[in-house]
Amino acid sequence: MDSNKLLSRYAAGEKNFNGANLHQANLSNFDLTGINFADADLSGADLSGANLSECNLTRANLTDADLTSANLNNANLSEVNLIGAEMISANLEKTNLSRADLRGTNLTMAKLFGANLSEAELSGADLRGADLRETNLICCNLDEAEITDADLTGASLTVQEMGDSILHIGLSHKWVTWAGSCSIIQN
Repeated sequence: MDSNKLLSRYAAGEKNFNGANLHQANLSNFDLTGINFADADLSGADLSGANLSECNLTRANLTDADLTSANLNNANLSEVNLIGAEMISANLEKTNLSRADLRGTNLTMAKLFGANLSEAELSGADLRGADLRETNLICCNLDEAEITDADLTGASLTVQEMGDSILHIGLSHKWVTWAGSCSIIQN
């Protein structure tokens, strides 16, 4: 399916595009609120600046997609493949990213307040300056992730998530409590 056909059908009121093939589609800056892209192939797609709030992207393939400044507020991205995706300054507040594969994803300055990242694969992800306040990071993999200047206030995580990460990303300026939460000391 091409971008124009999808946009025409969406404008006519259709929101179910389950399993659609939109490889390298250009959907940047479009309002696609509430759309169903479950199991869709959006690999290499340009979704920068798109409004995908409250959408369903469960098990979708977004490998190498550009979601820079996209709005994914309150969306379902469980089990999604976002390997190598660009998500700089994306709004992922209260988004379900449980069991998502975010290896090597650029989430610099992303807004993940209240997001569910339980069991997510975040190895090698760039989370510099990201808002991770009140985020569920239980059982996620943060090995080799870059979280410098990320705000982890009230985040739920355990020793298992942070153990190796500290050796690789240098959290010397942060205070981590091993009781399941993280506190940032501001000077």
